[in-house]
Amino acid sequence: MASNQDTGTHRLATRAIHAGQSPEPVTGAIMPPIFQTSTYVQSELGGDVQYDYARVSNPTREALERNVAGLEGGGHGLAYASGLAAIEGVMKLLSAGDHVVSEENTYGGTNRMFNHVLSRLGIEFTFVDSRDPDQVRDAMRPETRLVHVETPTNPMMRLCDLQAVADVAHEGGARLMVDNTFATPINQRPLEFGADVVVHSTTKYLNGHSDVIGGMVVVNDDDLAAELAFVRKSTGAVPGPMDAWLVLRGTKTLAVRMRAHNDNGMAVARWLQDHPGVEATHYPGLPSHPQHDLAFRQMDGFTGMVSVELGSGARAKRFVERTRLFALAESLGGVESLIGVPALMTHASVAPDRRAFMGVTDGLVRLSVGIEDLADLLEDLEQALAGA
Repeated sequence: MASNQDTGTHRLATRAIHAGQSPEPVTGAIMPPIFQTSTYVQSELGGDVQYDYARVSNPTREALERNVAGLEGGGHGLAYASGLAAIEGVMKLLSAGDHVVSEENTYGGTNRMFNHVLSRLGIEFTFVDSRDPDQVRDAMRPETRLVHVETPTNPMMRLCDLQAVADVAHEGGARLMVDNTFATPINQRPLEFGADVVVHSTTKYLNGHSDVIGGMVVVNDDDLAAELAFVRKSTGAVPGPMDAWLVLRGTKTLAVRMRAHNDNGMAVARWLQDHPGVEATHYPGLPSHPQHDLAFRQMDGFTGMVSVELGSGARAKRFVERTRLFALAESLGGVESLIGVPALMTHASVAPDRRAFMGVTDGLVRLSVGIEDLADLLEDLEQALAGA
């Protein structure tokens, strides 16, 4: 765990490059070294040392933790081996009999963890549409300890009113955890709206180059951070130093990349909305999005994630198999554009009736719009839709 001592003093683009870092003191290296070690030599037996074993602490990992905490405006960052490991690290603060209220339209892996792993350990879950804070309030119980939301959600691009849901959670004595993977701290900082915990799959936009798996938790509360660090030390879901270094390399360009993702995402969403072959386009930056006003209140940009409804699984299949620049692949948030069918890919583990209830149909296609030339992306989509 790394405490952040450099939050809020600079603007986001500057923080992305400098937060939590300084030149390496021995050589003056501008980039933090990759401390590729499992253990550290101690000068005396039983002495007070900062580093003893790399599962507990690693300087490269700590540089990343300080950096992302600085971007989120948080006091503490904790890096994990994956985004799911980050969420699990928070869930391990709970005990059998505790209750969690969760947004129903979560990433399929989160849904699978909650329903098929953690529920077997005695933690109970209630899934609601967190677009309506009253649904969250109605689901709260005396034993509710955590409210978990994504905003925007994966893949329907629904939004949660963070301040309203934070108030509901706190009134019920629970914490609010927000998965901020889709938005990134460039576009949205949930701690500013009352969230207690922010989680990321750093695999996605924070890294931005589709070459690493990782996760991050950011909090402000010192005691909560200490609890999370103890659980992580005790269970071991840490990233290696090379993975941490790769994500840190990615965050340095996060601000400029997100400007390009935001611009391309908006342009692609507008184009798809007007295309006769598309039945519906889901993107919070469009005035047609039912929560467009909320998006403007709590977001600074709307990312490169766009979902469209094509009406049938057959049309979706033909579309995603015909794209040339949009690669048919899992994941999102890289500089390159990706495309997929959530019902058969990211959300295949969700029960079909639950998928249908959430609107994740066989004809829904999710696009992760990259930072290629916009004209090339639109040409690719045009030819693929023509053949669908």
